[in-house]
Amino acid sequence: MIRPAITIAAAILMSAAAFAQSEPVGQTVEVNGMQMYYEVSGEGEPLIVLHGAYMNIPTMGEIIPRLAETHKVYALEFQGHGRTEDIDRPITYANLASDVATFMDDVGIEKADIFGYSMGAAAALRLAIDHPEKVDQLVTASVGYDVSGWQPAFTAFIPQMSPEMFVGTPMEDEWKKLAPNPDGFRAVVERLIALEHEPMAWEADVKALQTPVLIIAGDADVSTLEHNVAMFRLLGGGEMGDMGAPLSPSRLAILPATSHTAVINQVDLLHGFIEPFLQGETPAGFMGQ
Repeated sequence: MIRPAITIAAAILMSAAAFAQSEPVGQTVEVNGMQMYYEVSGEGEPLIVLHGAYMNIPTMGEIIPRLAETHKVYALEFQGHGRTEDIDRPITYANLASDVATFMDDVGIEKADIFGYSMGAAAALRLAIDHPEKVDQLVTASVGYDVSGWQPAFTAFIPQMSPEMFVGTPMEDEWKKLAPNPDGFRAVVERLIALEHEPMAWEADVKALQTPVLIIAGDADVSTLEHNVAMFRLLGGGEMGDMGAPLSPSRLAILPATSHTAVINQVDLLHGFIEPFLQGETPAGFMGQ
């Protein structure tokens, strides 16, 4: 029987070959004591893209070049991921959010739209909470704001996770191809397993957000459908339209027949949700609203 965590992470890493892209020239910048790798593509308003755990820029697939058709995309690689070096520091959502905020300061981005997937979505949500002045609009794919929102099967599996499930597998081989320190995989895995145990209880923070948020999730994602709806309601969504009152600036999109690892692969659907949201476009009903 294949362990769920291995299935999720391996599927993400192995998707790189299926989503080969013409990569822009990369750059590095010193961020909070590490050399952070990032790539810039496209022209327009700034949009920062944040990948998930065990991922990198290539494994985010074709959504980056699609978004770069209308935005200046800054794709980042987090601590210990891709070409960004690991440092002796826990990987926490607060630390990841601080890294993004510091990156923005270092490269001169005052404010930007943010798109995050999985771990990157939680980091993006934390960025909007801790540094709201830096976030214009926020797109979160496969995120939660409280540990109670994870699927029971995933919650039950977290205590079983160990480095041995990842070290010495094809995941490590893929990780080594880009890593500045090819011998550092175990340390990164240990930090990411610790991240799964990090308490998340952000309900009050989410409710206080003034940032428009597009919530994207699969109908078989790691977060429950009820949790995604609850988050949407915290942000002011879920009321009936066509009654004269304006719609909430936040939005909710559920992808059908879609597991956690399948979310990022559905480029046309993702782009069809993300681009109108970032452009402020709202579908018109036959009553003209």
